Amino acid sequence: DLATEREILLATTGEAEDSVTNVFSAEELLAAQTLLRRMPVGEGVMESILALVRAFRPEEADASERVRESVAWGPGPRASQAFMLTVRARALLQGRLAPDLSDVIAMAKPVLKHRMALNFAALARGESLDGLIEAEIAKSARLKDVA
Repeated sequence: DLATEREILLATTGEAEDSVTNVFSAEELLAAQTLLRRMPVGEGVMESILALVRAFRPEEADASERVRESVAWGPGPRASQAFMLTVRARALLQGRLAPDLSDVIAMAKPVLKHRMALNFAALARGESLDGLIEAEIAKSARLKDVA
C-alpha cells in the first residue's frame, strides 16, 4: 500500500546507512563454495533438473502444448547450472549431504521463473510462470510422487 511504499522509499534513500555484519570470512565463503560443488548429486536428481529445464523450452520436441502456446523464450543451459547449485545449497542448509527430488521441486520456481518469459497471449489469458511451473511439476511422473 501507499504507506508501506513511503516507508520503504524513506528508509532506503536517506542518509542513514545500515550496518553490515559478516556472516562468512572470505576464506569461509570460498570453502563453502568448494564444498557445495563437491556434493554428490544422484542421477535421478540430475535427470529431473534437465527434464524440467528442457520442458520449458517451447522448441523442444517434448515440450507440452501449454508450454508451446505460452512461453516466449525458455531457460537455457545456465538455468540447469543454477538449478544444480541451488539444490545442493538447499540440501546443505538443511543438513543433508546430497540433494533429493524435494530440493528440485522447492527450487524450481526461484530458478526457472526469471530465466523464461510468457508470451503476450499467455499474459492476456491471465497465466503466470508460477502456475505453469506448478503444472509441469504436477505432470512430471518423476516428481509427482514427491510434490
